[in-house]
Formats: sequence, C-alpha cells, structure tokens
Amino acid sequence: MQVTVLGAGSMGHGIAQSSAMAGYDVVLRDIEAERVENGIEEIRQNLEGGVERDKVSEAEMEATLDRIEGETDLAAAVSDAALVIEAVPEDMELKKDVLSDVEAETDAETVLASNTSSLSVTEMASALEHPERVVGLHFFNPPHLMDLVEIVIAEQTDDRAESFAVDYVREIDKEDIVVRDSAGFATSRLGLVTGLEAIRMVEEGVASPADIDEAMKLGYGYPMGPIELGDHVGLDVRLHIAEHLREELGERFRPPQALRQKVRAGKLGKKSGEGFYVWEDGERVGMSGDWGDDE
Repeated sequence: MQVTVLGAGSMGHGIAQSSAMAGYDVVLRDIEAERVENGIEEIRQNLEGGVERDKVSEAEMEATLDRIEGETDLAAAVSDAALVIEAVPEDMELKKDVLSDVEAETDAETVLASNTSSLSVTEMASALEHPERVVGLHFFNPPHLMDLVEIVIAEQTDDRAESFAVDYVREIDKEDIVVRDSAGFATSRLGLVTGLEAIRMVEEGVASPADIDEAMKLGYGYPMGPIELGDHVGLDVRLHIAEHLREELGERFRPPQALRQKVRAGKLGKKSGEGFYVWEDGERVGMSGDWGDDE
C-alpha cells in the first residue's frame, strides 16, 4: 500500500518516516525539490541516530530509505496512493485547496487525511465532492518518536474511512484515540490550557520557566514541561491555536500578553533560537530575559 505525505517539513517527514518504517511505500511531496531533499535528509539523520543508539539496525535504515520516494508533482505523488496525509501549514483555506486538488487526482476510494492540530476537519471535508473519505490524523512532534495519533472523525467521515485510519495508525505501531471533530479536539484543547496558564504564571512572577517545567515533569510525569513544549512547537503556532480556540470556545483561551510579545519580537522558540528559553544547535542553553541561568 502506498502512503503519500504532502509537506516535507518537521511533521511531514516524520510521518513519512513512521510509515516507511512500518513497511509502507511512501511518497514525500513538497512544492520545491530542495524541500523534499531536505526532508529525506532529515529522515536519514533520524535513522542514523537510531542506529547509533541501537534502536534501528543498518538494514532497517536502508530498507526504510528505499521505501521513500521524493516528488514535487502532485498528480504523480497521489495517483497510486491508498492514503494521502496533508501536513501543510495550519491555514484553513490552504488545507481546503490542497485537499480539493488531491481529490481531483484520486479516485473516491483514496482516504484523505489532515494532520491538523486544531482546525475543523468537518469544514475541510465540506470543500470536497466526497467528504466522507476525509479524516483527521493528528500526529505529535516528533512523529517518529511520539506514540500517540489522535484520529479525528468529521461529521461526514464514513465508517470505512474511520476503520481505515484506525488500522493504519496501529500498523505504524502508534497508539490511537478516536475523537469527534470539535475545536482543539482533545489533546490540543487540554494541552493548550496548561501551556497558557504556565505562561501566565511566568508573567505574574510565580516562578521561572525552568522551575514551572520541572514541577510538571517531576510532579505530574510530563516528559517535557509546558513552556519548553511551547518553544518546541513554536510560540507563533501556540498563539495561532489559542486565538482560534478563543474564538470557538471563549475567553479561557485568551492568549497571555507575554506570548503575544514573544511572537511580536520574533522570539518563536527553538526554530528562531529564542523563545522562553535560548537555543543553540537545537539544544536548550539558557532562559530568555531576566530569569538567569537555566540550571
């Protein structure tokens, strides 16, 4: 079975890697050849890291890479796919356009999935002639390491597409939860509440970002604290999701002023080198602002 992933960024190439490691033939498509090449190179580096940690064998690495094909032409990328997963930026109109273009190049049996973390899958599906084959597959970053995939069932999703999505997630050795389409689903809604409150605590001087994060890791078993997670996800992404959920669900999702200020200053987290923490070569090396050393 062929899986096509649209978008070769951090989410897209991770989804492609997970699918290929499970034995699927994968086409990784982006609009520019350089983006596709960079995505495949990231997969190679991930696998090489797995080999170094004895998590992946050399043979498994080579077999995985052999199953991945890069492509820039949309029609060629999706024509033989049983499943197409879009992993383009979180913009509703863009996602609608992408899914509509895919529908025109595939038959009605191909399942179409969105990797959205908060946008309405029902609204996306409404743009298609066959909305019943659309489902949400919300992977978590980094997809090749995180166990959970949130399967989002739109109002139009039929039983076949739902069953197909569940089977696929389990075949790639992930854990699934199935939720009905609603603003923020289950995970983004709950995770964002914690992240926004943590930022408010920083605003109010309750504790440093590092101490808040450490409290949630040691006290509640979080693998990563909510403020550091925001830096990983991107503070601009956090802000966008918060504004969307505020519009849909009310003032409890109002973004803190400190989050807005970070985004206005271009301090977006790990990807820009500074957010609530300072980052160098992808590693956390200190805290931003007046909090002192990150110990």
